[in-house]
Amino acid sequence: MSLLDWSPRDAPSREDMTGRYVTLTPLLPSHAGALVAAADDDVWYFLAYGPFTPDTYRAWIEENAAGDDPVFFTVLVAGVPRGLVSFLRIDRLNGVVEIGHSSYAPSIQRTRATTEAAYLLPRRAFDELGYRRFEWKCHALNERSRRAAERFGFTYEGTFRQHMVYKGRNRDTAWFSIVDAEWPAIRAEFERWLDPANFDEDGRQRSSLNASSASTNAWSGSSRS
Repeated sequence: MSLLDWSPRDAPSREDMTGRYVTLTPLLPSHAGALVAAADDDVWYFLAYGPFTPDTYRAWIEENAAGDDPVFFTVLVAGVPRGLVSFLRIDRLNGVVEIGHSSYAPSIQRTRATTEAAYLLPRRAFDELGYRRFEWKCHALNERSRRAAERFGFTYEGTFRQHMVYKGRNRDTAWFSIVDAEWPAIRAEFERWLDPANFDEDGRQRSSLNASSASTNAWSGSSRS
């Protein structure tokens, strides 16, 4: 694989990312109250910060949301803040970026909203910015996050043992990725699943998301030289 024409990529912008079911918009202190009300208490066990009150969350947002890395977005469902995601560990030189700081209200977990959020970020990274690699990392004990990564087409690459100390506890970190050769097939599977025709009148899916299979097939057919 020749990369003689490669050049560093632009950093992800703070422009809105809008889909059928969600909008990802830059995180603002005014979102704090709604985000605290929507938070899943279980998520704080695996994050290095939180839980929050509305006031402490507002202070955390004011301290963290304006930086260049991570780049935070609020997940809006019908205009209401229902979660948080970000781009982080932005490596423009090598075209690598990670999704992280993900937290969602229980009511939208494993729904079209969270699935579309997980589609919009790599779409910006790969299609708009030309990145080569999109990463997902989580606590190795966070089974829900691991299952989500696999559902969204990420490939498990291994576990970094004793990777971090947080809240007085050890964290082993599981690493996952999507690379650019896999993304077109994964994108097509996301778009097939998100199509309104895939859901009945009660909102139940007609067929499940199979992005992991799309990833495997794309990688096995790509050039790795």
